Amino acid sequence: MNSLFSVPAPIRAHVTNLEHRWQGSAAQRFWQLWLAELRGCVPAGLRQRFSAQTPVQIHRWPITAPLPVAPAGVRHVLLLPAASVMVHRLQLPVAAARDLNAVLGYELDKYTPYPRDQLCYVVREDGRSAGGLQITLIAIVRERLQQILADCAAHGLTLQGVDVCADDGTPWGVDLLPESARPVNRRAGVDRRRLLAGLCAVLLVTLMVLWLNDRQQRLQGMRATVQSQKGEVAALQSLRQQLTNSLGAAQYLTRHKAARPGMAALLSELTACLPDDTWLEQLEIDAGDVSFSGQSVRASALIGLLKDCHSLENPQFQGVIQPDADSGKDRFSLHARLHQEAADAPNPDTP
Repeated sequence: MNSLFSVPAPIRAHVTNLEHRWQGSAAQRFWQLWLAELRGCVPAGLRQRFSAQTPVQIHRWPITAPLPVAPAGVRHVLLLPAASVMVHRLQLPVAAARDLNAVLGYELDKYTPYPRDQLCYVVREDGRSAGGLQITLIAIVRERLQQILADCAAHGLTLQGVDVCADDGTPWGVDLLPESARPVNRRAGVDRRRLLAGLCAVLLVTLMVLWLNDRQQRLQGMRATVQSQKGEVAALQSLRQQLTNSLGAAQYLTRHKAARPGMAALLSELTACLPDDTWLEQLEIDAGDVSFSGQSVRASALIGLLKDCHSLENPQFQGVIQPDADSGKDRFSLHARLHQEAADAPNPDTP
């Protein structure tokens, strides 16, 4: 096989271990039964047309000549009788399931009279319980197996698998054929390379699609963030404008209030400007206009006296002056404007 597609030794050993654990396991038997049920549901024509399985021809040991002529592409499997192999039923801790072949490989001398390098063996997992793993150890002497393979080769038989059958003739679904004796399937290697190349292409396209999707999601998230920030900026500008308007209105009211004389100052000034023989009956201040009425001994002289009031401008009589029969004084009604000062003008009440 091309070195570009060579598999590292640790991975190859791990795959081999998985294959050994798969051979003869309960999961494999369930898989085969399930596939058989599925094939039975498919019409015979379609089953023959689309079936991808290689036909298998079973040969029982010992080989008797002549062998039947098999079509090309048939997988030849040899069935050994159970008496020709060593079989042990064992129970191991569940933790041993990680690498059954390695665990039993170090303890083969406990169950067989041969060391590990003189045996070919497989381990089949039969089930699990609270007590641990129920496994079956199937072993055969390597020299004996090599003689069997040489016998088969002498009959022109190239084996792709060596299985063991029970007393009732049922195969156990294991493979005792060593890795070195298995034929190299170049087409399978080519198919694996094609499959690997196709898988790499699919993964590359998937990676590009995921990367583009991630970029699109990031872009949409950034756009949403920008829109949210624009809304916050608009709300901040609106709030700033409202604050500016409120501040301008407050400053206007402050200037307007500072430009108008206070009520206490106005009353004090009116008291000083009006003579002692004059009193007020009504005083109204509305939007810069001052109206007041009352009685005075010399009502006609009030206009001249009010001109000395700093807070009043343009005093004028409203109506005519009328004498009051009860008090003997003149009844009058006056109107004036409040004196407006600039907002930055000094306040006379300020010390």
